[in-house]
Formats: sequence, structure tokens, C-alpha cells
Amino acid sequence: MNLGIAGRKAIVCASSRGLGKACARVLAEAGCKVVINGRDAKKLEAAASELSVAGVKVIPVVADVATAEGQKALLAACPQPDILVNNNAGPPMRDFRELTRQQMLDGVVANMVVAIELIQKVIDPMCERKFGRIVNITSGSVKMPLAGLDLSSGARAGLTAFLAGVARKVAEKNVTINNILPGAFDTDRLRSTLSKTAEQTGKSEAEVATARMAGIPAKRFGNADEFGAACAFLCSAQAGYITGQNLLIDGGAFNGAF
Repeated sequence: MNLGIAGRKAIVCASSRGLGKACARVLAEAGCKVVINGRDAKKLEAAASELSVAGVKVIPVVADVATAEGQKALLAACPQPDILVNNNAGPPMRDFRELTRQQMLDGVVANMVVAIELIQKVIDPMCERKFGRIVNITSGSVKMPLAGLDLSSGARAGLTAFLAGVARKVAEKNVTINNILPGAFDTDRLRSTLSKTAEQTGKSEAEVATARMAGIPAKRFGNADEFGAACAFLCSAQAGYITGQNLLIDGGAFNGAF
């Protein structure tokens, strides 16, 4: 399918690896000029080189999007994006009793406030141009909370509720805001979680992974390319009538009809 977004400008946050990188890849393949972001200069440069395709240059911006300076750097590289993919690492697994006030505030900033700040900066020009696609990568734990990821779940759920009304306010301008809720995807973050669980239980990482996959109807972890394709469709010209939605991609793990 031709997504109808060739020549559009996109910012994909936290995209030097994992799900963010997969989103950037598909957008670049669709003909978008893509700005990618991360804090590790070497990884980011390598990703930019890998993702650049014929006729499309991927621009790396080393920055921490949680800071005003980082956001300014992103928007300097792409002043008026047509597409914004919000993404940021979540806090590590931790018993809620162990969380300090500062850790809670940091988690809310990283997984809620940053996305809102970036949307504030790009949404009016999108409305003026009558085209905008905003996709927020949240988490399947918004619908199916996981013990130990309470801070991540809470902050991302807050973002979801905050933007539900905003999405309806700008829909008539052909600006959409949607969320993708990943389940267990084979990324560095998942492997880190599996490793920590293995350490805590005395099992091997392979045993922990097998047990985790057994609880997923698809009987496997997702791969990042699947996720990137879904993100690109929500950014497409054809997705203009989809807004304020939460797309859960978890291999059927959430056992519900709605």
C-alpha cells in the first residue's frame, strides 16, 4: 500500500533502537524525511546510516527529549513536522514501595509530560497545514497493568486520558492523535526484564522467556518490524478517520472483547 506520505517530515523520538527505530525505518521507506533521536551518539549515527534509503536521508539528533534543550534540538532539525512519534524509555521494574517522590516525578515527566510538551509545540502548525499525525508509543500495561511497572503504567495511562480530549479538538483539521500499546516485543527492554526475572527466580533466561511466551495466544514475542508497520499506517493519509484510539498489539495477551 502506498501510504501517501512521501515527502512528509517526521520526528521519531527514542529511535536509535527497538520499537522507535522500527517506526523510523518504515516511515523512511514510505518516503518521509525522518529525524531520529537518542542519547548515545554512536548508536544513533549507526542507526541513521542503516535507515537511510535511496533518496531519503535520516537525520540523527543526539538529545534527551525530557529536557527543554533536547526538544529545542529536535525541532531545530525539523521545525514543522507533519508526523510526530512520541516514545521514551520507561522506568525499570521496581516494587512501588521502593519508589521515592523524585523517582515518581521523573517517571511522570518521562512518560507523560514530555509527549504533551512536544505536542504543544507542533500541533498548531499541523492544524494550519491541515495535516498531522501524532502517535504515542505507550504500553500494553495501560490496559493490563504489570506489578513492578506501576509507575510506567500510571504515567502512560495519564497521557492516554490527557490526550483523549485533545484528539477530538483537532480532528476536523485532519490532525490525528493515537496511541499504540505494545505487549511483549523482542527488544532490549524485554530482554532486560527477562534477565532480571531470571535472576530473581533462579531460572535461566530461556526458561523465563518460554514461560512468558506460553501465556501469549500467539505463542511468541512480537518483532519490531510488525510494530513499525502499524505505526506507519496510523501516520498514513488513509488513517485520517482514526483518532483518539488505543491500538493494542500484544499477540492476544489481553483477554477481553473491547
